[in-house]
Amino acid sequence: MTTLYIANKNYSSWSLRAWLLMTELGLPFEEKLIPFGDPTAWKAFRDEGGSGKVPALQDGSLHVWDSLAITDHLAERHSEVWPADPVARAWARSVCAEMHSGFPALREFCSMNIGVKVRLNSVPAELARDVERIAAIWLEGLNRFGGPFLAGDRFTAVDAFFAPVVFRFETYGLDRSPAMAEYIQHMLAQPGMQAWAEQALAEPWIEPRHEADCLQVGDIVDDFRSIETR
Repeated sequence: MTTLYIANKNYSSWSLRAWLLMTELGLPFEEKLIPFGDPTAWKAFRDEGGSGKVPALQDGSLHVWDSLAITDHLAERHSEVWPADPVARAWARSVCAEMHSGFPALREFCSMNIGVKVRLNSVPAELARDVERIAAIWLEGLNRFGGPFLAGDRFTAVDAFFAPVVFRFETYGLDRSPAMAEYIQHMLAQPGMQAWAEQALAEPWIEPRHEADCLQVGDIVDDFRSIETR
């Protein structure tokens, strides 16, 4: 049995990558969600090995943590994780690594919160640079490999890695070109993205730190969650 440990779907961008990749590719797994703030979570994960953080994958006797490592582990067993074309595959791996280690301003100013719409107080220069770079990556992939996904005509790991960015663009109303808007809508229409969003909105937990992150950068103008937050 393969088990994927994740945190709140409303907030956990790192969890989304691994969950969406496995879901969209039809790879069987059992989901175990441990909400942010659970005092037992860190020790439970540390007892299993690894960093004590999510996502973490238990594949038989193997414990794999970190979304990029999980992707590599899955790719060893499932060729469809990466594009078949070697040029598209090299590009996809490169921009996944860039996404994994970069874009600090996007993470700082636009933390993932699927359940709300936020009107930003301002767009700092460093955030604008991150958005500009994301635009360049998306447009390069769509133009070079023909779309409608970033590395060609099918969903691969590179789409999973940028899926949290798709949700962030929606939450914070970030600027996008027509081609970017089309990609965002195409991603939001995928069954895995729809399932994740629906389950995020139905979650019974509100995590104060993540909510405070939104309020520090702007005003919440819409809240679509089923739980009372006010």
